[in-house]
Amino acid sequence: MLQSVRSPQRAEPWLGEIDIWLLREGKHLRPWEKLGAHPCVEGGVAGTVFAVWAPNARQLAVVGDFNDWNTATHVMQPQSDCGAWVLFIPGVGEGELYKFSVLGADGLRHFKTDPYAFRSEGGPGHAGVVMALPAPVPPPAHRVRANALSAPISIYEVHVGSWRRQQGHWPDWQALAQTLVPYVVDMGFTHLELMPISEHPFYGSWGYQPTGLYAPSARYGSPQAFREFIATAHAAGLLVLLDWVPAHFPGDIHALSRFDGTPQYEHADPREGIHRDWDTLIYNYGRHEVRNFLVGNALFWMERYGIDGLRVDAVASMLYRDYSRPEGEWIPNSNGGRENYEAIHFLREVNRVIGEEVPGAITLAEESTAFSGVTRPPWMGGLGFNFKWNLGWMHDTLAYFSTDPIHRKHHHDLISFAMVYAYSEHFVMPLSHDEVVHGKGAPD
Repeated sequence: MLQSVRSPQRAEPWLGEIDIWLLREGKHLRPWEKLGAHPCVEGGVAGTVFAVWAPNARQLAVVGDFNDWNTATHVMQPQSDCGAWVLFIPGVGEGELYKFSVLGADGLRHFKTDPYAFRSEGGPGHAGVVMALPAPVPPPAHRVRANALSAPISIYEVHVGSWRRQQGHWPDWQALAQTLVPYVVDMGFTHLELMPISEHPFYGSWGYQPTGLYAPSARYGSPQAFREFIATAHAAGLLVLLDWVPAHFPGDIHALSRFDGTPQYEHADPREGIHRDWDTLIYNYGRHEVRNFLVGNALFWMERYGIDGLRVDAVASMLYRDYSRPEGEWIPNSNGGRENYEAIHFLREVNRVIGEEVPGAITLAEESTAFSGVTRPPWMGGLGFNFKWNLGWMHDTLAYFSTDPIHRKHHHDLISFAMVYAYSEHFVMPLSHDEVVHGKGAPD
């Protein structure tokens, strides 16, 4: 039986002039306060306002269980000044499933997941779930002290879906709070690093191919349960780092790929827009709104969930235009070189914002090249990270101890070489998850 249709209602503009200007310029510190789905009261009527950036779309509509997924019922209104579309729907509240029906510039219509959805239903539907913006989380009292450069730091990295997993069942945040947190404390670690927990369609990616950057994965429980897990870790004296993936995203049609019928979030030219190693899409860091989406996301996890630091994945692939590309299959920068100026600007921007807005929070770069100044401040020509993963030390050390003892005397340089550059950056010495998968293994 069909449900009754709730008619849209116009109200005061959801996006004010300042919002429009900041979104257009890519300078809205908290774009998630205006874009996405926000339960609210307009003109004395409770409902939800939906807003999405899709500058080249021909038409957008909000669809969900509340209108039987009918694309003609709740058509959104364009805000041409910044490429956003907005609609308030009375009677729609928290817990409702929704997507955007996008008639793209290419003439094709797709149901798209909200890029700013705060909650996901997970697969196979991949719909957003209407949810109020999480309240800000006060920083733990020990964050500044424990994250200081002079403080001893010992990090336990974990893929939460694999932690003591029972066959056929993912652990949830409540169980992880009861088992994982005490284990990490008992083992003497100071920090707990979570491999990506943003919503992602392919479980085998371990979260490194996210499609819902603002939504904790539905596999492990509700966003509120995730907040409570972070609170439990803080109460136990741990700080929590989150693996964050701004380098690329998968091409699943329900998500960011060709969102408005054009390469909206990604580069149009495959020499810039396709990551050859993972067959994923690369963000267009030169577009203001795309940088705003990503920088805002970094701040979101820290302010609204209490994350104490971000380990930024695959930084090396962002810094160079010829990364994993043979000659003739990459586009030089404006000076004819290989450095990706737009990505460098983005990384400096995200580190500046975190440094200014989240006192005591840190960022760590997974960066495997000799790029100079990863942990120097931008005013000194650096990227502004607090720490860099020393992947060279990791490979050399494991190679040394994997060598037959009788031959090690010929390979002492593997141990000593790291001292040549040890003080050029602020290094974290990692034993990465990459060493125990994909045919690799820890030394005997």
